[in-house]
Amino acid sequence: MADTLPGTLGPLLRAARERLAAAGVADPALDARLIVEHFSGTTRTQAIAEPQKAVEADVVAAIDAALRRRLAGEPVHRILGYREFYGLRLALSPETLEPRPDTETLVEAVLPFASETAERLGECRILDLGTGTGAIALALLSAVPAATATGVDISQDALATATRNAEQTGLAGRFEALHSDWFAKVCGRYHVIAANPPYIPSGDIGNLQDEVRDFDPHRALDGGVDGLGPYRIIAAEAARFLEAQGKIAVEIGHTQRNEVKDIFTAAGYRLARAFVDLGGNDRVLVFEQGKP
Repeated sequence: MADTLPGTLGPLLRAARERLAAAGVADPALDARLIVEHFSGTTRTQAIAEPQKAVEADVVAAIDAALRRRLAGEPVHRILGYREFYGLRLALSPETLEPRPDTETLVEAVLPFASETAERLGECRILDLGTGTGAIALALLSAVPAATATGVDISQDALATATRNAEQTGLAGRFEALHSDWFAKVCGRYHVIAANPPYIPSGDIGNLQDEVRDFDPHRALDGGVDGLGPYRIIAAEAARFLEAQGKIAVEIGHTQRNEVKDIFTAAGYRLARAFVDLGGNDRVLVFEQGKP
C-alpha cells in the first residue's frame, strides 16, 4: 500500500478505505467516506459521478493527517469535530461525550410525555443534568416547540459547547446553560428531569474500548466505586425540582436496571417504564413520584 494519496476523488476515497482496512479499523468504508467528504467538501454522489474530480494538495494533506489520527485510535467523530444526534449536527469538545445512538432511546422515552405536557399546559420545562453537548435537551427542544430546557454541567467547556450547539441548531432562545454540580445551583421546578450520568464503575474505566477510554472525558464516564453514585444524588435531591406530575428519565448501564430501580424506589419513586436500546439492552428508566 502506497503512503501517497491520489489527487482525484474516487481513487482518493478508495485509497483511504484501503489504508484503514489494512489497519483493522472496524468500519473502514464509512470512516474513509466521512473523512474524505468532510475535508474535501464533497458528497457521496460526487464520488460516484465525478471520480476524477481533482482534490487540491492541501486537502489531500488534511485527509492524510486525519487518517493518521484514525489509525492512532482517535474516533472518527472526534476528528471531524461533530456528531449527528437525533437529526442535529452537534459539535464535540474535549470535555463532552460523543452523543451516541443509544442515548436517543432516552429522547424517545421522554418525548411523548414532553409533547403531551406542552400541549396541555402550553409549556414543558426540561432539566438536562450533565448536558455535555446539549444533545438530550436540544433533541427534545427540536421536537417540542413549546418546550424550554436548562442544561446543567460542571464543565465550563461542555457548557460552552452546548451553548454553541444551541445557537447552531436555532434553539438558543429556549436553552439555558447552567454551571452547577448536579442540583447545587438549580432553581425552580421542571416537568422533565433527564440525565445520562456517568455510570461506569471507577475500576472498570481501564477496561473500556480504547476509543472510549482514551478520548472520552473520564469525568463523564466515572460513576464512582459501583457506578451508581450519580443515581443516588439524583434520587435524593430531585424531588425539590420536579413538578408534581413530572417524570425523571435516566440512562443506565445495561446491567444496572435493578440497582437503579431500588435507589429510586427507596427515595419515594416508582418505575413508570423501562426502555431497551437498539441492541435490546436495558438503557433507560423513567420514574415518577409515588410508591410502587
